[in-house]
Amino acid sequence: MNLQEITRIKTISKEDFVKHYVKPQKPLVIEKLSEDWKAYDKWHLDYISEIAGDKEVPLYDDRPVDYKDGFNEPHAKMKMIDYIELLKKEPTNYRIFLYNLMKEVPSLQEDFKFPDVGLRLVKSLPMLFFGGENSKVFMHYDIDYSNILHFHFHGKKQCILFSPDQSKYMYKVPHSLISREDIDFDNPDYDLWPALKNAKGYIANLNHGEALYMPEGYWHYMKYLTPGFSMSLRSFPSKPKNLAKAAYNVLVMRHFDVMMRKIKGQAWIDYKNEQAIIRTHKNLGISV
Repeated sequence: MNLQEITRIKTISKEDFVKHYVKPQKPLVIEKLSEDWKAYDKWHLDYISEIAGDKEVPLYDDRPVDYKDGFNEPHAKMKMIDYIELLKKEPTNYRIFLYNLMKEVPSLQEDFKFPDVGLRLVKSLPMLFFGGENSKVFMHYDIDYSNILHFHFHGKKQCILFSPDQSKYMYKVPHSLISREDIDFDNPDYDLWPALKNAKGYIANLNHGEALYMPEGYWHYMKYLTPGFSMSLRSFPSKPKNLAKAAYNVLVMRHFDVMMRKIKGQAWIDYKNEQAIIRTHKNLGISV
């Protein structure tokens, strides 16, 4: 794919970060933003297993969306200690997604700081994500259009991003936040998905302790190159149009989609997937 490496820096001042990245909405990897945290030394899988092993956690895999699924409804549940043992033992598609472990284990909050980088970070929403080797998070953008600082721990994680202005190429599924789930963004088939040839994006491999800044509404696809976990700190969108889109997504879109799944069943999912292709190709004048 047409991807450029995301700019990497060791450290950055609040003023430079806001001026050169937040205002122009450009992604950035900050390598040493968490180096003075306790988490930098402590946050490995064994530590999480030790302090949160008895917690039952929601798990998600890469199965296609089914009409019976609720919004962000997990596919399975498991004790954290058993899940981490599974991660260490063998590759697995099971992931923990958007999980507020801090609420379950408040002592984790003592291990990190909210960075003073010019973003109004929401203190109640530090979310954790876990994945096994080669597990993938489908291409999507976040429902609330937040600016995100995404910190990775224990191993390596690959991140592919596309800005919102590339949405016309992404085969976006209507009434949802995802692209077609059958697109392999590691090796896309351009005969099936010709619009993707025009998409221009970004790529970065995150190492332990590094932070990725994802601007408002950016598409992102994540792949765990090794077992590991990440934490996202969020700041609500600053652009009025994105705030309005976030409100629509939360208050209208997701409820409409849930209602249509109940009324139409799998036919609604199939219709949306078909429309992702039809609308993309029609808007771009592509005949297949």
